[in-house]
Amino acid sequence: MPGKLSDNHTKVKRPKLLTLFFTMLYISSFTFGGGFVIITFMKRKFVDELGWLTEAEMLDYTALAQSSPGAIAVNAAILVGWKTAGFPGMLAAVAGTVLPPLIILSLISLFYAAFSQNPVVALILKGMQAGVAAVILSVSLDLGKNVAAKKSIFALAILLAAFLMDHILQLNVIWIILLAAAAGLFRYLLAERRRKQTETEAKHPL
Repeated sequence: MPGKLSDNHTKVKRPKLLTLFFTMLYISSFTFGGGFVIITFMKRKFVDELGWLTEAEMLDYTALAQSSPGAIAVNAAILVGWKTAGFPGMLAAVAGTVLPPLIILSLISLFYAAFSQNPVVALILKGMQAGVAAVILSVSLDLGKNVAAKKSIFALAILLAAFLMDHILQLNVIWIILLAAAAGLFRYLLAERRRKQTETEAKHPL
């Protein structure tokens, strides 16, 4: 009986693992411009299409992937894979993410001199840069609308402050994320203090 249950569990998980692997393989193969572009397509696939994650979870994973050491795309794949299918899901998502750049960069390294001097390749890369900027802007507006829709003064203040620190002060994004996390922690501690004070006053009224 335990063997049958294990087999059934494996059969249930296998389609999800294959979906994770081939989705990340496809996204990683055909997206250019860094981790934020891949996260954009991950959001459209796992949040909008499959419904495996919520908007809030994807925002949290994006922040964690950015603030953790390593490549953003791989960090995001680890988090999404673990959330959706545990350790096997993490392995499947990471494998799908790293295989395309590993193969493509290995081939490019063999012909680097020809690529670097080719004007056609240079023009193609410039066109890709414009497309990447549009994709990042699209997902930024999309996620920004979701934050604004909550009508939280605190969230809107963090959003505006983060934009100003990045665009005007040109502060490193790691510091922006850490400062935003500190603000969230301070708000939580303040709320907890008020809650405990309210409970104390309720138990010991004057």
